[in-house]
Amino acid sequence: MYKEICKTFIFAILLGGVGLTAAAQNDTTTKPQRLTIGGYGEAVYNYNFYSDNVFRYSHADRYTESKGHGRVDIPHAVIMLGYDMGRGWSVGTEVEFEHGGTEVAVEKETEETGEFEQEVERGGEVALEQFWVQKSFNRHLNLRMGHIVVPVGMTNNNHTPDHFFSVYRPEGENTIMPCTWHETGVSLWGRAGAWRYEVQLLPALNSNLFNEAGWVHNGSASPYEFRPANSLAGAARLDYTGVPNLRLSLSGYVGNSFNNDITTTVYTESSRYYGALGTVLIGAFDFDYHNRWLVVRGNVDYGYLGDAGLISTRNKNQTTMTGNPYPHTAVGKGAYDGSIEAGVDLLSFANYRMGDRHLYLFGRYDCYDSYIPASGFDNIGWTERQVISAGVNYYPLKHIAVKAEAGVRKFNGNYNDEPFFALGITWTNFNFAH
Repeated sequence: MYKEICKTFIFAILLGGVGLTAAAQNDTTTKPQRLTIGGYGEAVYNYNFYSDNVFRYSHADRYTESKGHGRVDIPHAVIMLGYDMGRGWSVGTEVEFEHGGTEVAVEKETEETGEFEQEVERGGEVALEQFWVQKSFNRHLNLRMGHIVVPVGMTNNNHTPDHFFSVYRPEGENTIMPCTWHETGVSLWGRAGAWRYEVQLLPALNSNLFNEAGWVHNGSASPYEFRPANSLAGAARLDYTGVPNLRLSLSGYVGNSFNNDITTTVYTESSRYYGALGTVLIGAFDFDYHNRWLVVRGNVDYGYLGDAGLISTRNKNQTTMTGNPYPHTAVGKGAYDGSIEAGVDLLSFANYRMGDRHLYLFGRYDCYDSYIPASGFDNIGWTERQVISAGVNYYPLKHIAVKAEAGVRKFNGNYNDEPFFALGITWTNFNFAH
């Protein structure tokens, strides 16, 4: 039943998206200020009314009466700096602290006879998401070189918290693709009338890091001090904004992922892996519509992995020696996700001028599957999910939002539903000073 609902929903998105509308693009056609300082961040409390036990899917009957668990989190805290160097040259940086960053230190423990210990006091990640130099020839042609965002899908291209109503980033895209996806490469982009294009040359994903729960989500990561780039890949995006308040976008990615790691193996013709490429293909469509009182957004993504059966066999047979950074699970030959959200600004109906204040009442629907199995591999019901939620976004100022969301995650199979509630506060601003 879930597959039929998802197929109907995705088909409706593809037909209905043509009539809907859009948010402004991140790039501006006007001359940038000399110095720009900005960023965004989120602080979240959520309560999950289900068990967080790792066996809640494999032994679902044992966890039907769970009381749930609560969490607080800082999913993202980002600092962005940009500078116009003159003569068409500019630079940009973005440093992101995820889940509070990391607090790791060597400490001298006086209660343990002065012994030195390395302690992890707080988990999290610190990532350099952008670090580039750009030469702008004109509005039609710009060359960007360095560490850049890969604009495949709706969320990667619009990942700040003012571009989605949910408290956390949209679940489907955040599961099956890297998010925010950032690589070191080269990008050409520009505008022509109502069109904006971008094409990129990047290091390909690493199939050793693929898994059943997240498809290629971890494939852009690297546990080393460098990113293996034995294979290169291409990404592209095309946006259309010719209708007032409307953006329609197509984006995609292609690259070979097999043997793109710190060590490569030469396979002979007698090996089962001879000739394997692990080609990753991703296609995405998304739209964004807004007017004075209504915002509607949606997306559909589909991904295909060539040689998925061989990659699954190899990954499951990888060495389990201590320190091995790879998962040991199968990976699907495909994955998909689709979502739609709509919000009505209740304050837009007020009889007096509200300025930058908005109060959106929204509903959201996601469906996705991170594991469409290759031939010879069993299906996994818990990877196919639907998420239904509703809530409010209140903007007391243009750059600050208070979000509340309640919803439920449902599965294709005999698994327990996963109800949740989340509350967050966010900020987004890209020009504090100049």
